[in-house]
Amino acid sequence: MRNRIAQKLLLYFIIPLGIFAVMSGVLFQTLFTRNMTEETQRELTARAVALADTLSGAVSGETAGNGTSPGMGMGKGSSNAASMGMNTGLSAYLPALGLLDVDVWVLDADLNFLTTGRRMMGIVYQDLPEDADHVVDQVFAGETVVSRGFSDLLGAPTITVGAPIYKDTEIYGALLMHDAVSGIHAVTQQGTTVLIYSGAIALCIAVLLAIWLSYAFGRPLNQMKNTALTLAGGEYSAKTGVRRADEIGKLAQAMDVLSDRLSEARRQKEQQEQLRMEFLSNVSHELRTPATVLRGSLEALRDGVVTDPAQVKAYHEQMLRETLGLQRLTNDLLELSKLQNPDFEIERSDVVLQDVLSDALHAADLMAQKKTIAIKREMPEDAVTVQGDYGRLRQMFLIVLDNAVKFSGENSRIEVALTQTRVTVRDFGAGIAPDLLPYIFDRFRKTPSEENRQGSGLGLAIARQIAVRHGMEIKAESTPGEGTTFTFTI
Repeated sequence: MRNRIAQKLLLYFIIPLGIFAVMSGVLFQTLFTRNMTEETQRELTARAVALADTLSGAVSGETAGNGTSPGMGMGKGSSNAASMGMNTGLSAYLPALGLLDVDVWVLDADLNFLTTGRRMMGIVYQDLPEDADHVVDQVFAGETVVSRGFSDLLGAPTITVGAPIYKDTEIYGALLMHDAVSGIHAVTQQGTTVLIYSGAIALCIAVLLAIWLSYAFGRPLNQMKNTALTLAGGEYSAKTGVRRADEIGKLAQAMDVLSDRLSEARRQKEQQEQLRMEFLSNVSHELRTPATVLRGSLEALRDGVVTDPAQVKAYHEQMLRETLGLQRLTNDLLELSKLQNPDFEIERSDVVLQDVLSDALHAADLMAQKKTIAIKREMPEDAVTVQGDYGRLRQMFLIVLDNAVKFSGENSRIEVALTQTRVTVRDFGAGIAPDLLPYIFDRFRKTPSEENRQGSGLGLAIARQIAVRHGMEIKAESTPGEGTTFTFTI
């Protein structure tokens, strides 16, 4: 729970649920009380109207000449019992009215009691509420009235329904039916208690669920945090180990991809460092031999060790050859360095490969004539056009053709073919050993043979860089003793 996200998630669950529980309780209590009260009021009104109709029938059916019975309570204008006379038609219903679960009063227009209810004993005119006159007046006006003004008199919250009792067509009396609503409050309180207990249980379940969800969210985030710290520490093989289908899972996958990329970047950096070391070693080796020859020749000439004019001339020619070799090596290194520099831009224009190949083949023919090698060519009539640098493409093809001539035997042949999608150069020379074939495009990789003694080992590396710059792929296939085929895929 020390995880801040877990704490926030927990609060996000608890606070809205608590607010919802309080609002639900208040709404439940308000709406339930109102609905129960309205339902009770409707039921009580129906009962009062029905009872008033029954009493109206009893009053209308009484026989003429019936007298009045002694009064049952104090009236509005007199304390004489005779002024509160009870109709003999109603007297038959008195026992039944006393057995009802509600209090029923029957009053005349002067607030004299014509019948009694369970709680009427001892009540006098002065005890009646202030709006009793108003209720009775409305009833005698022919209305069915609902009032709560008798609550204090009856000692509990009460609903009072007033309904008129008719004698023939005239209103004979007012029936007041009272029912306490304390039961409604008890039921409401009981329902609220149940709601509180259910809300508490739901809150506990929500807390447990929030804790579980917080852990479910926090655990992968902690894993990713630890992985990020591990990656920051240089351990690029670290993985999150999170496997989910949601946004957190996608973030974890992105971190795992980052880990792979960093591992690959480190591997490439180490490889580049190794190549750099090999490059320096190869350059040092390539420079050491001609530098040693030049120094030895110059010292011999300076010290007069060689005085014969013919020997002096041979020494000069040897020094010239070594100087030309150094110049070629330097030029190749500069050329390769420029091509490998991503900021170096080559010139681009529409180039017809037939023209480029013909130019390179013309130069190769001059080299092939010395060994009586026939170069066969096959080109389509339709122009094969690419975007590129004419001079660089000629250089690329010429490097491969020069190697083909160099490693082909006397009176051999070379086949060059051009299609819309590729260029192939095939020779029938000694071929390349399988263990050397994968590395022929690396810098300073030379075939250990007499034909390649003067080579710098940079030619095919330059050819590959030119091909890459032109969006081409260069591959070599070779069988020792049968020859080699170079393929440029456009």
